[in-house]
Amino acid sequence: MLGNFYQFWIKYTSLYTTDGINNNYMISKNKKAILLGFISTITASLILATSAQADNSKMDADRTSDLEAYLDFVRFKETVISQYVDEISTKEFFTLAKKGVLANLDAHSSYMDEEEFKELSIQTNGEFGGLGITVGMKDHVLTVIAPLESTPADKAGIKAGDIILKINDQATLGMTIDKAVSIMRGKPKTDIELTIVREGESKPLIVKIVRDIIEIQSVYGKTIGEDILYLRITSFDQKVISGMQDTLEKYAKKYKGIIIDLRNNPGGLLNQAIDVVDMFVDKGAIVSQKGRIAEENLVYNATSKNTNTKTPLVVLVNEGSASASEIVSGALQDYKRAVIVGKKTFGKGSVQVVMPTSDSEAMRLTIARYYLPSGRTIQAVGVTPDIEVAFGEIKTAEEGISITEKDLHKHLESELEKVDGKRLKDEKKEDKTIITEEEIYKDSQLKSGIDILKALMITKNK
Repeated sequence: MLGNFYQFWIKYTSLYTTDGINNNYMISKNKKAILLGFISTITASLILATSAQADNSKMDADRTSDLEAYLDFVRFKETVISQYVDEISTKEFFTLAKKGVLANLDAHSSYMDEEEFKELSIQTNGEFGGLGITVGMKDHVLTVIAPLESTPADKAGIKAGDIILKINDQATLGMTIDKAVSIMRGKPKTDIELTIVREGESKPLIVKIVRDIIEIQSVYGKTIGEDILYLRITSFDQKVISGMQDTLEKYAKKYKGIIIDLRNNPGGLLNQAIDVVDMFVDKGAIVSQKGRIAEENLVYNATSKNTNTKTPLVVLVNEGSASASEIVSGALQDYKRAVIVGKKTFGKGSVQVVMPTSDSEAMRLTIARYYLPSGRTIQAVGVTPDIEVAFGEIKTAEEGISITEKDLHKHLESELEKVDGKRLKDEKKEDKTIITEEEIYKDSQLKSGIDILKALMITKNK
């Protein structure tokens, strides 16, 4: 076939002549040019045909591989149903299979059966008591992300990083987060026991907690000395931005530097976290959300309106800082807008949605991950502080008895207070709007944050 085409092109070129030009030369030249063009065309066609065949072969291979996988799963199902020691129905098998698939994708995806989906979907006007802890899966075990401040769990001594081994008499190994939360929730003033494993303890601890209605003040402020504002954000609920704005306005003339405390803050609403960063960064991406579906890929940018880019900032974080807390601390760190102090954060930076799979069942599926301005991910990595500081108490030289340094009468009053734990009647009421020197020295992370902030404030004024 190729020979016939070649003869046709030779015959065609022999008819081609041009006035004023050597015909033999032109015929020879045209033969070569047309022949090369023809061969290039044939070669390209063969390459395209080969490529198409390769694509078709790959598609056929993929379909064959998928079919083999389905058949293998059917054989697996039949083996389990026919030979498992207890009778199991096809429906039960597929329920277990769905739970297993989602549980093994990541720590946050899960399957909800009819009972669990109903629990999630119920809207009620009744009151439910809780413990005030946020939990998550870390290394496939139920772990406390953080106890919320002044809640029953916090008062009972639950700490970030505690592994919950049992809830009452139920072991948590293999238990979903939804199931654990539903067990821990209950009527106010009822008891619950958590068996926890804590780093540094030789055996599990049993902690008794009384459920209560959880009411949280998400933002509050205090002063440190004459020129530092301490902003505590306990969780990112819908009142965070308004609370911060009110606090900043209230202390507007009293601060030259700000400490934002995000320790044991388990996260919350994304828009509130974005708005917090937007208060201190005037341009650029704050956080991006990326998944396999194009519609889920989003970028949230800072704006220049009402932005404070001058006041020195320090942000405190620890193992209980997660999700929205990590977005705030990580974004401020990437833009070098704040110095991050404390311990490495939890590492929760993924997006889940609840998708009903039927009228009575649903799945919680991870569809995207959050990325910080630099492009780094939070998920399973967390935010590493610029200055790592362990929590602890700082011992001071004044802890010994030194009568010569203070008035004897006042010193003896304080020593009596240490002995019987009672406040003297004539003692002034504690001012809850300030952080005392005694409180600072009981918190090494806060003390380090204050020292760093003071250095930033001095540098700024030079």
